[in-house]
Amino acid sequence: MQLNYRIHGTGFPLIILHGLFGSSDNWQTISRKLGEHFQVFAVDLRNHGNSPHSDVFNYEVMAEDLLEFMESHGLSKAHVLGHSMGGKMAMQFALQYPDKVEKLIVVDIAPKAYPPWHVPIFEALLALDLTAFHSRKEIDDALTIAIPETPVRQFLLKNLSQGEDATFKWKLNLRAIYQNYERLNRALPKDREYMGPVLFIRGGQSDYVQDRDMDMIRKIFPQAVLATVQEAGHWVHAEKGEEVVEMVLRFIR
Repeated sequence: MQLNYRIHGTGFPLIILHGLFGSSDNWQTISRKLGEHFQVFAVDLRNHGNSPHSDVFNYEVMAEDLLEFMESHGLSKAHVLGHSMGGKMAMQFALQYPDKVEKLIVVDIAPKAYPPWHVPIFEALLALDLTAFHSRKEIDDALTIAIPETPVRQFLLKNLSQGEDATFKWKLNLRAIYQNYERLNRALPKDREYMGPVLFIRGGQSDYVQDRDMDMIRKIFPQAVLATVQEAGHWVHAEKGEEVVEMVLRFIR
């Protein structure tokens, strides 16, 4: 699968993988800053952004997509950074193709199983008949009761596109993602190890990575270290982008 991507800068390659409901657009500011030091490839994962859609959606096949991406761009090795779902996929890639990863950065996710926290969001989005709306404001208003958090709605509405006939549609392959959502929440397999350097960055106000998770993490990633951005939640890169950039640069250097 030929993934859509954005490229910034020159130098040793650094690949950035977004989270669930996200896209490379969410990482533009950080991509530009890191592009002062590396050749940054911010990728749209399958079923997200402007990348192709498929009913097959799991970490193994997404890792294969990234391998194909690297081969098509002549990248023998790269630093890989992933957030949330993209972080779990980055871990899968490092376990599946360890020789392709120089250093691994995982943002606010662990290789463990997670509860189905996003089901209400899926249900709210899938319940909308987008042909009935004439503006983004109308869609935003329609989601207010099910998704009361304004920043979350604004984030989700970035996935809307409008055709020449003025009708709205989702860039996301929502139905396929939802049908495979349980797979995304599973723990990664524990029968492999990645022996390279790994930085886990978590938000101090996020519940995704707990202190107690580090024992399990280090069984799979023996060189893992943990850094905490104290005044940030799950979207660490959006809330404290400069701190995340500095952590990444210190770790890679």
